[in-house]
Amino acid sequence: MSKVPPAPANVNLAEPKDTSFTLDELKQYDGSDATKPIYVAVKGTVFDVTTDPTKRDTYRPGASYHVFAGKDASKALGLSSLQPEDAIADYSSLDTAQLKVLDDWYEYYKGKYNIVGKVVS
Repeated sequence: MSKVPPAPANVNLAEPKDTSFTLDELKQYDGSDATKPIYVAVKGTVFDVTTDPTKRDTYRPGASYHVFAGKDASKALGLSSLQPEDAIADYSSLDTAQLKVLDDWYEYYKGKYNIVGKVVS
């Protein structure tokens, strides 16, 4: 996984939504069903990565970032990891530098993709 890209400019995003998703509900949006959007959660915030239609192929099954689809992938983003076992919500084991990387990814997603809700227990 590469370095965090710069925040996008001039993206026209919808007003954030506050729909609640359990981790099980979030799994329904992993790209397996082409009629549904693909969601990725970062630090509990759920983003529609298909806000940018060109990104669907990046997150679809078999693609490089599919490991994040339908999950809260916070730990993996902080670790810059594409390993499925790292794509979990609990990022409490990250060190200061990794937390900075995670925060950078959060800002990137927030600037590029519509917020559709939050992860709840």
